[in-house]
Amino acid sequence: MKPKAWVLAGAALAAAVLAALAIVIHPSGGGSSNQASGDPAATATVERGRLALQVSAAGTLTYAAQADGSVVNQATGVLTALPSVGDMIKCGRVLYRVQGHPVALLCGSTPLYRSLSEGMKGWDVKELNRNLVDLGYADGAGLDPSGYFGSETRSALKDLKGDLGLARTGSLEPAQAVALPGPLRISSVSATLGAPAQPGVPIAEATSTARRVEVDLDPSEAGSVKVGDRASITVPNNRTTPGVVRRIGTLVVDDGSGSASGSASGSGSATNSGSSGGSGATTPTVPVFIKLKRIRDVRGIQQAPVQVSIITGRVTHALSVPVTALLARAGGGYAVETVDAGGERRLVPVDLGAFDQANGLVQVSGAVRAGQRVVVPAS
Repeated sequence: MKPKAWVLAGAALAAAVLAALAIVIHPSGGGSSNQASGDPAATATVERGRLALQVSAAGTLTYAAQADGSVVNQATGVLTALPSVGDMIKCGRVLYRVQGHPVALLCGSTPLYRSLSEGMKGWDVKELNRNLVDLGYADGAGLDPSGYFGSETRSALKDLKGDLGLARTGSLEPAQAVALPGPLRISSVSATLGAPAQPGVPIAEATSTARRVEVDLDPSEAGSVKVGDRASITVPNNRTTPGVVRRIGTLVVDDGSGSASGSASGSGSATNSGSSGGSGATTPTVPVFIKLKRIRDVRGIQQAPVQVSIITGRVTHALSVPVTALLARAGGGYAVETVDAGGERRLVPVDLGAFDQANGLVQVSGAVRAGQRVVVPAS
């Protein structure tokens, strides 16, 4: 066989596809293949079926951030007990102690900024009523849903304070509780045991107790991802667990100094537009947040690196070959080398379609058919 004006680029192409993690091919050039037709060759079968379009990247298993994650103290005295990093604090439980007196967590978005007692009303009272119902100290039918502090609120509050170890009074002081959204996990502690407790000073930082996976994608990859896409997450114990894309952020540019610009959005498709300023090197990414569907699969694992594959679409009845079967033509374009039953080889130009990165396949069209054998690099 005469030397071919083709370049064997399958392995390099596959590496480029997997490294770039995008459904885009970046062929490499140079070199030539002069394997004779009589030489033994490893082959693969041209298949027809369904291809999964995926975006793959490294991510982080972590805890979801709180809307306001600062535990801000309002009590005066000496700090006699503090939470530890990693502690999970439920609504209605003690967060820390000042002068031996407990400061409890109440779940809500309105801070306790005033003393609450019978006859008052407002959003803070409404949140107190909701906590008393959720914690089982009151019947929802007995409390005013509009946010009124009545006799039922007073009675239920006395029971809660008694269980916490506070005096069974019918009022609630800002020094006795901290209001934050939902149960929380302590991520850092800034206060020092035995130090004075200063009103308005943060005691600790916290996240929610909800688990999620965060992954930063290149904008070209993120453009194909949308809320609701299914994902597969491989955790450090090599177990694979399912997830679903719940939120996609906006473009973030890291200038290499440790600071980044951008923000997260609540829903919709990823934003792949934006510009990076500054004189240093920039790395634009789009944060994608994935909800785990089986929390039990990550039980016992705290923050950890994971591998994420997001399924962005499917192609049915696709004719496909291994990516490593592709030959880059010197004049541009690609081909595969087919082998017939008699061992004769023939170069067949093909057009490329979708990539199934997880299985190392690429959709092709041209003068090839399902069941044909194509040459691939020997393993």
